[in-house]
Amino acid sequence: MVASSTPQPLLRMEGITKSYGNVQVLHGVDLEVGRGEVLGLLGENGAGKSTLLNVLNGVIGREGGSVLIDGQPVEFAGPKQAQEAGLAFIHQELSVLPYLSVAENIFIGRLPRRKGMPWLVDWASCYRRAGEILERLGVRIDPRTMVGRLGTAEQELVEIAKALSMNARIITMDEPTASLTEAEIERLFTLMRQLKADGVSVLYVSHRLDEVGEICDRATILRDGKIVTTVDAKTTGSHALATMMVGRELSELFPKTEHERGPETLRVSDLSTPKLKNVSLTAHRGEILGLAGLVGSGRTELARAIFGADPITSGEIFVEGEKVTIDSPGAAIRHGIGLVPEDRKHQGAVLSMSNAQNISLACMSKVSRLGQLNRGAERQEARRLIQDLQVYPPRAEQETGRLSGGNQQKVVLAKWLFAGSKILIVDEPTRGVDVGARAAIHGLINDLAGQGATIIMISSDLPEVMGMSDRILVMHEGRVAGELARKDFSEEAIVMYASGLEPTTSGPEPAVAGLEPTREGSNA
Repeated sequence: MVASSTPQPLLRMEGITKSYGNVQVLHGVDLEVGRGEVLGLLGENGAGKSTLLNVLNGVIGREGGSVLIDGQPVEFAGPKQAQEAGLAFIHQELSVLPYLSVAENIFIGRLPRRKGMPWLVDWASCYRRAGEILERLGVRIDPRTMVGRLGTAEQELVEIAKALSMNARIITMDEPTASLTEAEIERLFTLMRQLKADGVSVLYVSHRLDEVGEICDRATILRDGKIVTTVDAKTTGSHALATMMVGRELSELFPKTEHERGPETLRVSDLSTPKLKNVSLTAHRGEILGLAGLVGSGRTELARAIFGADPITSGEIFVEGEKVTIDSPGAAIRHGIGLVPEDRKHQGAVLSMSNAQNISLACMSKVSRLGQLNRGAERQEARRLIQDLQVYPPRAEQETGRLSGGNQQKVVLAKWLFAGSKILIVDEPTRGVDVGARAAIHGLINDLAGQGATIIMISSDLPEVMGMSDRILVMHEGRVAGELARKDFSEEAIVMYASGLEPTTSGPEPAVAGLEPTREGSNA
């Protein structure tokens, strides 16, 4: 185990225990963070990361153990006390208020007041101080701008500015790059290095293991509520980290097997929308067709157009050789087309509904008679699919929003299996899920293709799209810029096509079968 390089850690958690009912989720957890250190906290969904972070930041109480800052024990009755002690928590789901200005978000609950008139806000001071903090971060945002007008990356920077306004010395970042582009991630990492230089410590939670090696000093692995080990993040590879997280060897993240390609099931001819220009493609039974491209290249727009979610201005779609009109998602479903969208939390599933309700959502007629829904039949069908796809916990009545990201994605896949989809478009299928769930989802997609389904897979993760696909189409500015057969796959060729260039004639790199993923960007 690699210890903190500082003699006296800024933060130390000792013997932390926590239970929910009869289930113990934290078993005597020890963790320490040095001053000016970025510590990666890694673990599969359900490992106990969220519970540990909530204990640290005063969101929930602990049953045993102690928390020390600068060697002094602290007790937090709630998040406010944790903030006063110098802790800040930046959640994956950002907590900014879109209808307030940047300055108001930074100083929410602590707006400066006029001298002698504490009932009046000192707006001049508010904007000036917000501007000073943003300038310190190297961020060029007008403090008067409404936060709702900012992009996700800029909103995240506002959260960091808010943390610094409270003189935070320990910042927890939960999946901060999940919705950021490559350039935005680099900007965030530059800022994090600046925070390190200023002596601010960061607890960094991410499923993107390549990022951990790039930005973290050490990585602590949590599994089943227990600390497994702490290692040097710079010298420990992604594959080794993944193996520590899941407790078993991941010999192959992409379980690609050769399938016999069947007849053509989908043909798109000269399809155009306001963002697509004369796109043509074919896909076959038993094939996984990959779609690659840079941010804004049109991959998601193409998926939505084929699924009838966005209007088509010209072009034709053929399903099993027959020309069809797809002007709505309902029409697409009737023709056997399903879409697993990139934003599963808002577009893929209704998180407040049960697994059974979500699974039947796209084809309720299968469990209805004379307009009446048969809840018993719905639950029976859901249980079958939950068992087949190994959803955990395996309960049809479970609220989908309470599942991990990987299991939520399995429920969305189950919805389209229940609907009988023969052509399945999956958009960023493993975004935001842990490494063990990634392997499981890849296995499911591969099995579906083996059973004769046509899969169109959109991914910003090059090893994923190369490891899973039989062919890859690369998009650039709303057009198909190039096509690669599996024997010709290489990251260089994909990047060249995605940039609007012709690939060089050098030999292809081998398709990635292990676990050294490149950083994912935000999809189109």
